[in-house]
Formats: sequence, C-alpha cells, structure tokens
Amino acid sequence: MNPLISYILITAIMPVLFFLIALSPVEVFGCRTRGLLALLIAFASGIAALVTTIKGARERAQVDSNARWWMISTLVLVIPVIAMIVMA
Repeated sequence: MNPLISYILITAIMPVLFFLIALSPVEVFGCRTRGLLALLIAFASGIAALVTTIKGARERAQVDSNARWWMISTLVLVIPVIAMIVMA
C-alpha cells in the first residue's frame, strides 16, 4: 500500500470527523452531545497520536525508513487535540 494512503489519508479521518462534528449546527446533535462527541474524537485522536509517536520512535531507533511516516501521522492526529484546546 502506498505510504501516503496508509499513513496520512487514513489518519486524516480523525481531523475531518472532528471538524464535521464541531462545525455542525447545534440543531443536528444538540449542544451537549456535539461537544461530547468532539471531545471523544479529540481524546481518541490524542491517544492514537501517542501510539504513533511511540511506534515512530521505536522504528527510528531501529533505523527504519517508515519512522518519518509515523511522525507525520502523529502530526495529523494531533490536529483535533490542538483544535479542541483553541476552541475551548
């Protein structure tokens, strides 16, 4: 599988889903539900970012060429966490 697809486009689902929920009208989900869903997605994305950071650090220690792709995945997964902090 192409590294661009497997490391960036698949992980980009989390930020897209976060912004779809966060920018949806209040009438769709309700204020509390929308906030909780956005918080849940940001939390899951943060956990996934920690996992990809650990995976990338291990592969960097083994001098694997995929380590930089794991770090790019981490940057993509951190977007909802930063957006949640800014929006709050």
